[in-house]
Amino acid sequence: MNTDLILEEIKKKIENLSDEQSLEQTGVVTEIGDGVAKIYGLSQAKSMEMIEFEGTDVFGVILNLERDTVGAIVLGETEKIIAGSTVKSTGKILEIPVGEAMIGRVVNPLGQPLDGKGEIKTDLMAPIEKIAPGVITREGVNTPLQTGIKAIDSIVPIGRGQRELIIGDRGTGKTSIAIDAIINQTKIAKEEGKDPVISIYVAIGQKESKVAKLINTLEETGAMDNSIVVLAGASDPASFAYLAPYAGASLGEFFRDNGRDALIVYDDLSKHAWAYRQISLLLRRPPGREAYPGDIFYLHSRLLERAAKLNKENGGGSLTALPIIETQAGDISAYIPTNVISITDGQIFLENDLFYKGIRPALNAGLSVSRVGGAAQIKAMKKIAGKLKLEMAQFRELEAFAQFSSDLDADTKRQIERGRRITEVLKQVNNQPIPVAEQVITLYAVTNGYFDSYEVSEISALEKTLSTKAKGEIADVLKSISDSGVIDEKCEEKLTAFLKENTKGIDKA
Repeated sequence: MNTDLILEEIKKKIENLSDEQSLEQTGVVTEIGDGVAKIYGLSQAKSMEMIEFEGTDVFGVILNLERDTVGAIVLGETEKIIAGSTVKSTGKILEIPVGEAMIGRVVNPLGQPLDGKGEIKTDLMAPIEKIAPGVITREGVNTPLQTGIKAIDSIVPIGRGQRELIIGDRGTGKTSIAIDAIINQTKIAKEEGKDPVISIYVAIGQKESKVAKLINTLEETGAMDNSIVVLAGASDPASFAYLAPYAGASLGEFFRDNGRDALIVYDDLSKHAWAYRQISLLLRRPPGREAYPGDIFYLHSRLLERAAKLNKENGGGSLTALPIIETQAGDISAYIPTNVISITDGQIFLENDLFYKGIRPALNAGLSVSRVGGAAQIKAMKKIAGKLKLEMAQFRELEAFAQFSSDLDADTKRQIERGRRITEVLKQVNNQPIPVAEQVITLYAVTNGYFDSYEVSEISALEKTLSTKAKGEIADVLKSISDSGVIDEKCEEKLTAFLKENTKGIDKA
């Protein structure tokens, strides 16, 4: 059938629409392809309104509002829709089911289950797009969100309600950091008997085999009991990849608005930007830099602004966001990375060279920053972290300098050796988050010189030995740090005595 005949059929169909099926509530598909439909009619349509393609079980969402037509993305198989299909308005803005029933489930961006565990029984619905909380309803970030990763909790701490970007090349361990943070929330809840932080992992354009492995890890560690996974897989249409982070944010906002704490991981927003670019070009939106549409910054800013710490008058809940961005050859000055860096409250930059040297997490302490800083740390960690950051900064500078000089004075050599031991201490195995009190003891020991008398190769075993002994010999100190967040004089005396007894002491050389 040629194009002219199709157009004639569409015109006849439009002319034959009854009064009940006026162009206000009904339209006709004029073009369909690549997950995007152009529809004549629907004159009263709203942006982000759901539409129904008659004769199918497929829905769409309106994105473009033009003079005589609307542009919509198709949420499902476009093969079921042809030019000339009738489209009905639903009058509903796109929304998804939310609530406690979602916990422990794997869902698509429409909230439909993908895990084979049956339907999700909840009557609560929330719009996928929502205006972020205003300044008056928020409060400053003041409570730590412990990741259980020494390098992060000490150098670039994350607070509840913060937006901390994880950025780096492919295969540098970005997802591993986010998963460790999720696992640690359940671990803390079990050990301290508190309400767990609800974690939401949003997979955007990820391989489904990778996501299946990740879900398996969460189930093995018990973290899936307090988590939700939103999956828009690599084989799903671009419309799902575009909607997935907003769906995840709506799920997180339910807990935040009910006075709970939630953590959301967007993995990753680079693929989200690609999906939006694809949809925008198909909808004939004018391309700008790198073919992205002009509102690409707004795409991510309105998403990430939904992460917030609410004040007590508004329930005191929080939604913490860990967006992930993939760089090409470590270029953090590219378009999308710079956009997201400017929206977030700091970034964790993972470097290829460090990763290949075996330093995991491959955190670049110079380019990584938390703009919330000490406000997101317990006082005990804050006290140690200042010295740790200074030692690390001096080590990085001296290490580069030392490569070109063989004659170094004793102080410089000592600083380089201390830096090597700190670097070794900050290495950590995946899926094994460490309680903050144990982190404090290890970092106190290394920054105060108790590890200086040991070879770098001995540090890992020494650290494990000290942690095991500390749980038995100074359990009261660990509990005090965990409960109060402070190392008082009495605790410091006990800790110093413990370290003197179980190490070679401070190297006086």
